[in-house]
Amino acid sequence: MVRRFISQYTDGDTVEEIFLLSDKQLRSNRNAALYLLVELRDKSGMISGRMWNVTEGQVAHVKPGDFVHVKGKVQVYQGALQMIVSAIQAVPADGLDPADFRRQSTRDLEQLLTRLRQILLAIDNPHVRALMECFLIDESFMQAFSTLPAGTKAHHAYLGGLLEHVVNMLEVAERIAPLYPTIDKNLLLAGVFCHDMGKTRELSSDGGYTYTDEGQLLGHLVIAVEMLNEKTAQAAELTGEPFPREILLRLKHLIVSHHGSYEFGSPKLPMTPEAVALHHLDNLDAKVHEFSRDIADDPNPLSNWTPYNARLERKLFKGLR
Repeated sequence: MVRRFISQYTDGDTVEEIFLLSDKQLRSNRNAALYLLVELRDKSGMISGRMWNVTEGQVAHVKPGDFVHVKGKVQVYQGALQMIVSAIQAVPADGLDPADFRRQSTRDLEQLLTRLRQILLAIDNPHVRALMECFLIDESFMQAFSTLPAGTKAHHAYLGGLLEHVVNMLEVAERIAPLYPTIDKNLLLAGVFCHDMGKTRELSSDGGYTYTDEGQLLGHLVIAVEMLNEKTAQAAELTGEPFPREILLRLKHLIVSHHGSYEFGSPKLPMTPEAVALHHLDNLDAKVHEFSRDIADDPNPLSNWTPYNARLERKLFKGLR
């Protein structure tokens, strides 16, 4: 039987299919009855599912990262599609094509890696360039950096998404830096590369996109500062000179302030020209990607607008149909 992917589902569809179980939570409703909340994925996207009136024992056999056979019905809830699940069962991976379950960047990852190296190795400050080299020659780090998503849901939430997000930002930084002579281009480019590198230890792509224990406890900002400390020590050995204290402070500030405001998790607000530029570059790439994805993935082809997006607090205009 030909597989139907999540992006093809419409309101009222009956589903019996295999998915990747990306997340699983047991919750209780107002009457204290338990229900199962799951996140189901295939290469075309994600759909949330709910299974009502369950017991802990009924769903203990399935866990995030499993392939699961699901029966259910699709419905629209608050403007988005969800699935009411009637049955869920873990199944072996034998005979399944992993490519059917992993969304990945449509860009050529090797070309993105080549461009990443080209930009970073053109940095003309010898200390900053040596620091970048220490990351680029770390094979395990670069493997994670080039394959992990940039997030689990909001933007670039697919294999290779982190690399794509960072290279996009580097390309924009390259173009705007000449317009802002007060910005230290070397620091901005290094900051773009480093700002989300903690996600290589915060996130895991084993099975679904999940948070590691380290990621849950520390978060990618703290992890990135730790990684920066480790690599600046290596850079000092490479150059035979101490890594400049002010550059290190400025790079750490770029990392801890890039979310831009306290409400979005920045322990510090941007306080340098490079930091405010980094914040807006990050936000620009993330938001344009999120808007474009929501418009492209909208299951209502005859509507001029997407459903209301609670995260973005708005509908999006798709154009006149």
